[in-house]
Amino acid sequence: MGPNQVRLGIAGMGIILLTSAYVRVHSATTMAETANNFLVSLTAEQKAKATYTFKDDQRFDFHFIPKERKGLPLREMQPHQKHLAHALLSSGVSQRGYIKASSIMSLEDVLRELEKDSGERRNPEKYYFTVFGEPQATGTWGYRVEGHHMSLNFTVVNGKVASTPSFLGSNPAEVRQGPRAGLRVLGREEDLGRGLLMALNAGQKGVAIVNKEAYKDIFTMADRQASLKGQPNGLQASKMTAKQRDLLTAILEEYAYSFPDDVAQARMEQVKQAGSNMFFAWAGVAEKGGPHYYRIQSPTFLVEYDNTQNGANHVHSVWRDFNNDFGLDLLKQHYETSHR
Repeated sequence: MGPNQVRLGIAGMGIILLTSAYVRVHSATTMAETANNFLVSLTAEQKAKATYTFKDDQRFDFHFIPKERKGLPLREMQPHQKHLAHALLSSGVSQRGYIKASSIMSLEDVLRELEKDSGERRNPEKYYFTVFGEPQATGTWGYRVEGHHMSLNFTVVNGKVASTPSFLGSNPAEVRQGPRAGLRVLGREEDLGRGLLMALNAGQKGVAIVNKEAYKDIFTMADRQASLKGQPNGLQASKMTAKQRDLLTAILEEYAYSFPDDVAQARMEQVKQAGSNMFFAWAGVAEKGGPHYYRIQSPTFLVEYDNTQNGANHVHSVWRDFNNDFGLDLLKQHYETSHR
């Protein structure tokens, strides 16, 4: 073998090694592994709190207010169990999503100080972990991580992952005093939405702004079935310029890429399929600091965002799938295939 062949061989091996370093583990596999690692660390009493059958109606009972929930809260875990719980959380989100989720949890300490709370209502460890069914990469199961201003619901069916409903909120939207002053956990969601509005011309704004007053909250709230009455309103993507459609896509990417690449890409495939059949609607004031709301609606998914409470310093945001919340569409396909 000549020197040139040796060099080519070395270069080829380098390419193989470099490529293999970027091979990504499928989210369903990572979720199953981390869920099982978490479950085996629990005592029998803890496991009884943390687990339900997949068919249990509790799987659909999601919310985002500060209340007692089913599942096992962080505050009832030992330190090693908390680490494994956070590993389970991180398996369902991207680095960007994990930063948002952990920062949202930390805001409970800010609220505790602002409200002079005892620490019982505002507690960064009152986030509950619940597993439904038996975690397997190619099985049918799910899990939820939920507490104040966070409800992340994952369903795995034959290796495919449904990631909705996915709710993230932030109170305060911007920390305005103390050592964390300036922190805006969901700042990009706000800035990107307003950026698109400000990029519209006067005529387009007249269509996009559907109400001069911001709505008090997102319309879908914690409804098990996401729905909006009537036809979509606002400015249709087909009426936007190419640059404006890029800004619309950037908003959706911010929501999508809070999740692992394969999950995010499935969301962006919905965006691609919707094409120009998406509507951007805004309610409230355009200027920063005032109460405002926006939504992006397509035939298959809905994004809602509002910042109206507490002097417009309190954010709610959600991505809903009209057909596949809680994996219902994946389950339907699975059952139909099984019957055939």
